[in-house]
Amino acid sequence: MTQADIRWKHDGVRVIAADQLDPNTSQTPGMNRAAAIDFARAGAQKLWAGTVSIHAGAKTGAHHHGPLESVIYVVRGKARMRWGDNLEFTAEAGPGSFIFVPPYAPHQEINASDDETLECVLVRSDGQATVINLDIESVEKPETVKWIDPIHRT
Repeated sequence: MTQADIRWKHDGVRVIAADQLDPNTSQTPGMNRAAAIDFARAGAQKLWAGTVSIHAGAKTGAHHHGPLESVIYVVRGKARMRWGDNLEFTAEAGPGSFIFVPPYAPHQEINASDDETLECVLVRSDGQATVINLDIESVEKPETVKWIDPIHRT
């Protein structure tokens, strides 16, 4: 076996099985996060990926992730997102939907179901899980926003 073969054997593709996710992450009441890919576990320099389960009826407080971009993929259940300086906007996403959260966007994740767990895959654009909690007053009735793709407007 060559040196290149040995290097790729140990420094190449990583497969993290479902039973190997790391629950030792920052937790929010009503949610369970588990890391799959990060610097410590897989050597990822620019990504953090894992799972989040949000209990029925649970929600986060208002927060943002600093300069990081986040992508949430809904596996099961119904996600409700609120965002804006006063969480004045809202949208919902079901299984198979992707949610993009840009840098510094104040937001809140909510399980829109009172009887079903929301299961998601989460990816962030850095190996560290940055969370900045916000003390903001949210509006009582947020405006529902339907996203319009700027490329495919029809």
